[in-house]
Amino acid sequence: MSLRLIKLTREYEKQLGEMIDEWRADQELNHTDNSPGAIFKNDYHDFDYYLEHLEIRTPTKDKVPGSVFFLLDEDRNRLLGAVNIRHYLNDALLKEGGHIGDGIRPSERRKGYATEMIRLALDECRKLGIDRVLMTCAKDNIGSAKSIMNNGGILENETENSEGVIEQRYWIDL
Repeated sequence: MSLRLIKLTREYEKQLGEMIDEWRADQELNHTDNSPGAIFKNDYHDFDYYLEHLEIRTPTKDKVPGSVFFLLDEDRNRLLGAVNIRHYLNDALLKEGGHIGDGIRPSERRKGYATEMIRLALDECRKLGIDRVLMTCAKDNIGSAKSIMNNGGILENETENSEGVIEQRYWIDL
């Protein structure tokens, strides 16, 4: 299987819609988290607007620049997940969220794709000059924790986030 991270283009509009629709249906049914939030913040039906507002290019008081990549299974021409890389941490991201937010579409989970997607995302972090990456996940998200640890993540601590969820904070030295 040939997996790679891609930037979203019009070529993948149909695949994006299928993935987002699957994810939203799972969220409604199972009350699961939609992560990374960057791919859910806008309606993909207005694709031009979606593309234009997918990434944060200019920092604001609350937001840092970020890059969004999608994990493509080239053999099936199918989007498997997405990753949002924040170029640096502000105080809020240091407490919650970290450098990388990631997620795999529901039908493709528990197949090792998250581990590979994080590995590829860490390569992108190196290109950005990030030498120490913070990743967080809910304490009860064992799959996410394993994917982070499989990429060298070392648990620093556990904290309660703004929604009362216990989050684990992992550092990965590049």
